[in-house]
Amino acid sequence: MNPSLTERARRIDPRGAALADVCAVLGRIAIAPLFLLSGIAKLTDPTTFLRYIGSVGLPFPAAALGLAILVELIGGALLVVGYKTRVVAAVIAAFTLVTAIVFHRDLQDQTQFLFFFKNVAITGGLLQVVALGGGRWSIDRS
Repeated sequence: MNPSLTERARRIDPRGAALADVCAVLGRIAIAPLFLLSGIAKLTDPTTFLRYIGSVGLPFPAAALGLAILVELIGGALLVVGYKTRVVAAVIAAFTLVTAIVFHRDLQDQTQFLFFFKNVAITGGLLQVVALGGGRWSIDRS
């Protein structure tokens, strides 16, 4: 079995690897509340979100809302603890990019422009998690 990138880095530069572990856990903890809070908001006020989903013409708004709640709540929680970190981060990254394209496509509107690129930036951060894993302080220790 090949050692992971973080394990090889730990042998080369233990202090740098320790910093990477701290950054990995802090990064996961910092990004997860965005999804957890959004999922809770959707769960507690589904009518508002159903109207919003319907306003962009998505079919089956209730199914889309349910999927969004699952991705945000379960994905956010799994991201915090670092379970299946790379897969979870990939799913959330795809979800975030799709929401940017579907809900923030009017780039002439300054607010939508900012929301679109905020989602693109979040996607980029999540792709870093996909590439580098959850770090030593995650359940999957990747």
